Amino acid sequence: MKSGDRDKAEGTFHKVKGKIKEKFGKVTDNTELEAEGAVEKAGGDFQKKSGEVKKVLGK
Repeated sequence: MKSGDRDKAEGTFHKVKGKIKEKFGKVTDNTELEAEGAVEKAGGDFQKKSGEVKKVLGK
């Protein structure tokens, strides 16, 4: 798997994982878990975009 494709896949995984943590944190009133989920979701977005750029550039 190329680096760009791997980054896109891992980014999507982290984005989904972050969304789940964020929602679970809201439901359980756990602000720490909610914040952790938001950070992981943002990191996943960044990694996914990075993968898209790599794919366009052919890396």
